[in-house]
Amino acid sequence: MARVTVIGAGMGGLAAAARLARSGHDVTVCEQAAGHGGKLGTLRRDGFTFDTGPSLLTLPHVYRDLFAATGAPLDDLVEIVPVEPTCRYRFPDGSELDMPHAEEQVEAALTRAFGPEAARQWRAVLTGAERLWDLVGEPVLQNPLGGVRDLVRRSASVRDLMAIAPWRTLRTVGERRLTDPRLRMLLDRYATYSGSDPRRTPALMTVVPFIEQRFGGWYVRGGLRRLGDALFGRCADLGVRFRFGTTVTAVETGAGGVTGVRLADGELQRADVVVSDVDAEHLYGELLADRRSRRPRRMLRKAQPSLSGFVLLLALRGRTPGPAHHRVLFPADYDAEFDAIFGRRPRPVPDPTVYVCAPDDPAVAPEGDEAWFVLVNAPRQGDVDWTAPGLADSYADRVLRVMADRGLDVRHRMRWREVRTPADWARDTGAVGGSIYGSSSNGPRTALLRPANRAPVPGLFLVGGSAHPGGGLPLVAMSAQIVARLVGPA
Repeated sequence: MARVTVIGAGMGGLAAAARLARSGHDVTVCEQAAGHGGKLGTLRRDGFTFDTGPSLLTLPHVYRDLFAATGAPLDDLVEIVPVEPTCRYRFPDGSELDMPHAEEQVEAALTRAFGPEAARQWRAVLTGAERLWDLVGEPVLQNPLGGVRDLVRRSASVRDLMAIAPWRTLRTVGERRLTDPRLRMLLDRYATYSGSDPRRTPALMTVVPFIEQRFGGWYVRGGLRRLGDALFGRCADLGVRFRFGTTVTAVETGAGGVTGVRLADGELQRADVVVSDVDAEHLYGELLADRRSRRPRRMLRKAQPSLSGFVLLLALRGRTPGPAHHRVLFPADYDAEFDAIFGRRPRPVPDPTVYVCAPDDPAVAPEGDEAWFVLVNAPRQGDVDWTAPGLADSYADRVLRVMADRGLDVRHRMRWREVRTPADWARDTGAVGGSIYGSSSNGPRTALLRPANRAPVPGLFLVGGSAHPGGGLPLVAMSAQIVARLVGPA
């Protein structure tokens, strides 16, 4: 039985703690915040409840497998329901697309919105994406990947590597295979699922719309936070100890590997195994001085950080006609958004894409009212000083005007609003600069070769959105499964 310390009680850290405790290890989780969940946060006020992080669950079987492997079934603890439509998209010309939850209904929906040729082209793109999913789904996403050699070894043939085509971008796929500019815009959006720019992220990202349409988009009744609560409860049932309000300032090492973690009060918490669920840039740049970590530290310096998010939590009186759980309001110039975020002089996006999550769930708002989560992509803290006086409120006003200009004016319905900037993300979650996904996928190397789950220092492992296989609720749980296998049973 190993003494395991997990740094961070985000979903990756909780999943790793549960699996390792189930395997017989002695597990302690150190979390700087007052509670669990990491980016899967919540705000409760005046009868309104908001998910402040992820708002869509894909690949729910990943969490069902996690709970089955560690105790009672997940569905005994939470109610997971399909979202229909998965999303309502509004394009610059005012046209709309309701993307169905059921894969077999997608082609008909696209035909109604854009015509049969556009539907055929979209189907062809996703057929190619299915081939990529077959190549990366289990071989890459569910196994450790430490470098180019591992990628080559897990590919069955040179033809497989050619199919992945890391030199081809998501934008290139759209330009070559989709003639309708609205479908190109829709495909481009999936780059933001990894905090990236479609002009630079590899074509491999076409697997994201494939996953969403093959496996559907899902919601947890009462909010996705309940998934985090259920996982925290599972950890507690398995005997995991939690130390909240406890900041780790260093990972201590010796000749044989990790020896423990140093806490802010000077205490040394000894450990045989350390699992980091903090941003890899923070781990390698601030917590780990060991010379064996120089290579990943150097690689992270070369990688471009992912985008962050600017969030409005809106407590609204009344109900919205024609409800949709998820909406995306596209701008006239999508490239201008990525230029503002990833260009040489980052700035708040003047005319951003607006994402709105408006759950039709009586558990999250008083009767007759709505709780809306509004997100726009934003440069991270440091590239823009989001703490500058007046900036957050003035930009929030701009976002509300943009929504109104695109047919979704709720300014007269607000009971109150709360604004959260990339600076808040950085402070509350420890994500460097508030980058949601750690490194972006802007470039083939960073997309396919994120920081490895096994660090160069023996006994140190990485989970969470900044490590392999990447960000998002299912992938961070996959990272925990990989690490649990690497550590092994007691």
